[in-house]
Amino acid sequence: MSGAPSGDSRPILTVEGLRAHIGGQQVVEDVSFSVPDQGVMAVLGRNGVGKTSTLRALLGLIARTGRIELAGERIDGEPTHRIVQRGVGYVPEDRDVFSKLTVAENLHLAVRGRPSSERRELVERLFPDLVQRARQTAGTLSGGQQQMVALARALLNENRVLLVDEPTKGLAPKVVQEVAVALEAVAMTVPILLVEQNLAVVRRLAAGAVVLSGGRVVHRADDVRGLLDDEALTRRLLGVGGDTAHDGGPAPLGASRRRGDDRDNGDTAPAAPAGREATA
Repeated sequence: MSGAPSGDSRPILTVEGLRAHIGGQQVVEDVSFSVPDQGVMAVLGRNGVGKTSTLRALLGLIARTGRIELAGERIDGEPTHRIVQRGVGYVPEDRDVFSKLTVAENLHLAVRGRPSSERRELVERLFPDLVQRARQTAGTLSGGQQQMVALARALLNENRVLLVDEPTKGLAPKVVQEVAVALEAVAMTVPILLVEQNLAVVRRLAAGAVVLSGGRVVHRADDVRGLLDDEALTRRLLGVGGDTAHDGGPAPLGASRRRGDDRDNGDTAPAAPAGREATA
């Protein structure tokens, strides 16, 4: 999945001089990068360096300045709902499902307009477990299953790019593998800007990466494997050795795996609190 995109294609997302503030404190400082129109671009860094804030700033969820282009058109002056309508999807770290609604209702409420039959078929093919659990309330799902709901919602909307924040956080290793497989398949349809701490997942999915520190870009890698293979550089930038990107990560696509209940597959970590409850 980490093959490089074609060199003559226009980036789907271009960010120049992005700055963002939360409560008067600057959390993103002069960040610039571009996201290719296919595949996965990773945003890496230690905890608390501005990775999630960067995604939120791109969506206008926090105060920001700078230039942001979607397929060559500026969106930095748009409110969040318009940015979403133009095709920027967001899969937040907390998954943000409606805990008291069923899987089917969560998917239905998230859809803008009517998705194409092709996109519905794609979602059903990528997430067969959700089809079986359509009438199950989202609050009773495991963390891995809730993550699948969040990805399915974003994919149904036929977004032009997905911003995905820490999709494997808190999940058991076997469930991390299933989420990685799903992301790999999703990225064949829509480009992804991915914040992820699991370097084995990053190695598997991403072609390139930017590394943040103190809210700034401190390193760019067109070849993420080259970065992760450099143990000294990886340790300096990320605080871990490059060998972490090899050990304990998800198996290659096509490796034997079961598509059952995450709970049966070792997802013993409790699901993240179901982010929202439906209100009238």
